[in-house]
Amino acid sequence: MDYPGFPLSRPRRLRHHPLMRRLLKETRLDPADFVLPLFIRQGKGIRKEVSSMPGVFQLSPDTAVEEAGKAIAAGVKAFLLFGIPASKDATGSSALDPEGIVCQSLRALKKEFHDNCLLITDECFCEYTDHGHCGILSEKTGRLDLDGDATLPLLARQCVEHARAGADLVAPSGMLDGMVGAIRLGLDEAGFNHLPIMSYAVKFASGFYGPFREAAESPPQFGDRQSYQMDGGNAREALKEAALDIAQGADLVMVKPALAYLDIIRQVRDRFEVPIAAYSVSGEYAMIRAAAKAGWIDERKVALETLTAIKRAGASVIITYHAVQAATWLSG
Repeated sequence: MDYPGFPLSRPRRLRHHPLMRRLLKETRLDPADFVLPLFIRQGKGIRKEVSSMPGVFQLSPDTAVEEAGKAIAAGVKAFLLFGIPASKDATGSSALDPEGIVCQSLRALKKEFHDNCLLITDECFCEYTDHGHCGILSEKTGRLDLDGDATLPLLARQCVEHARAGADLVAPSGMLDGMVGAIRLGLDEAGFNHLPIMSYAVKFASGFYGPFREAAESPPQFGDRQSYQMDGGNAREALKEAALDIAQGADLVMVKPALAYLDIIRQVRDRFEVPIAAYSVSGEYAMIRAAAKAGWIDERKVALETLTAIKRAGASVIITYHAVQAATWLSG
């Protein structure tokens, strides 16, 4: 029959009933998707809020156990550990200490939660060096700069110490050439050939990292990190970096930041078969919290919308400071 002006297709029919919308939802968030970052420093009973990241705290190992317990109860069971050492030096030597802050925290968390949590360790030196760069400095290039080749053996040692203390997954974040290969060799030689590597393979030199540097106390004391992090305009280079790390043995690769680089997440997802992680970084979190505090947005709606976009783009793993809140909202 002919109905002039009558639309033959009415997609609204499938959106009319709320349970129909739920039934047909294409991309679903789950608390199991989330990884919660934890910033841990020496001491006891410490719970110091990060001023630029309301709701995020620097913790001591004992309060980190408490924080992890709350997250696990909400359904978030994966944690990314960042250490804030008691002292720093030019080489970041405290990063290699088997009694260092990350190793202490790994043992405390494993003792409390056993295999009911997944512990991921950020592997870098920026939190441990007094200059704030991601490894040893030298003047090989004619100016003081990061010496990636000299840093690689130390990075492998850091990963081995964390593996011995109970890490389930190591995550090198410095974007140093050859870092995955060096770590894989170091772990294998130490008897940890079963331990996977999640590489920060595609890490852009972003303006969204500012609040993190307060939380981790890791701003560079001179210069910047643009020589070893990527230019935000480069997509083909992102695929090259991911391919190199996968070839060296990366089991997962990460894109960071997430929201401004959804297209990169999708391109990496479409090109490679390994799981893709995305880090919804401190600046993304801080903007949402600040706008919500001002009454300009609905934090729950915007946070879940953002996380859904990251998953829809292709991320299997989402590192987010909203992890516990999002898990609670999803179960409500």
